[in-house]
Amino acid sequence: MRFAPSRLINTPDIELWPAGLLRARSNADARTLARARWVLRRKRDGCYLAASLPEGLMPLVPRLKFESGIEDALAALDEVICSTRRGPPAAAELPLDRLHERLQQLGLDESYGPRHGLELVAEPAHLALAGFDRYRRPLWLTAAAARAWQGMQHRARMDGILLEAISGYRSHAYQLAIFDRKLARGLDVAQILTVNAAPGYSEHHSGCALDIGTPGELPAEESFEATPAFGWLQRHAGRFGFTMSYPRDNPFGIIYEPWHWCWHRAHA
Repeated sequence: MRFAPSRLINTPDIELWPAGLLRARSNADARTLARARWVLRRKRDGCYLAASLPEGLMPLVPRLKFESGIEDALAALDEVICSTRRGPPAAAELPLDRLHERLQQLGLDESYGPRHGLELVAEPAHLALAGFDRYRRPLWLTAAAARAWQGMQHRARMDGILLEAISGYRSHAYQLAIFDRKLARGLDVAQILTVNAAPGYSEHHSGCALDIGTPGELPAEESFEATPAFGWLQRHAGRFGFTMSYPRDNPFGIIYEPWHWCWHRAHA
């Protein structure tokens, strides 16, 4: 069986995905992914840009060399290929440059964070596969948060409680896309901010936060608080380093989110 990497390599514009975890979108994709180990994937729209094959890099789009961030992605690919025998790299974070420009386009200045008690959150340079979410999508978290989530999920299962991940890590580009979709539906930025943190300020960027659900319960609904799963989390999540980030009347201006939990090293 072909070895499948279990980590995601992150750069500001492009992610390096283990090919075995990506879905083929055509017969040609299927043939390429079957032979590839890594695929360069554009963060803002998920487009597959290139595949790392045994014989070298195979471009999957025209004018690959003009893709934004391609130099960083190729340097990361070279590093991960060279470091395979040495094991995973040490934890690191991506720079926050260019994010302020994107926030200004939404009409948000540097006062937004302090006003709501929020800090800019950098994206991890490396993420670990923490299993799969409710929709069978790979769940990416930092290595430490992934271990904590898997341990908590296992303990809950032993107690007769099924915990499902709804979503984990999200990139800045993903959060910007959420805003773009909602703006296109006619919502304004103030309305969106009552439900979604501004790009760069979501705990999901850190790779330490995840939305949690349970079978038979709609995702990301306040009704989750009435489930045995939520009661179990209230009693036991702290043992695994997880806390609920947005209780009722929280100071961040975020609606009550009983489903949103974040791993904190200091609490583990």
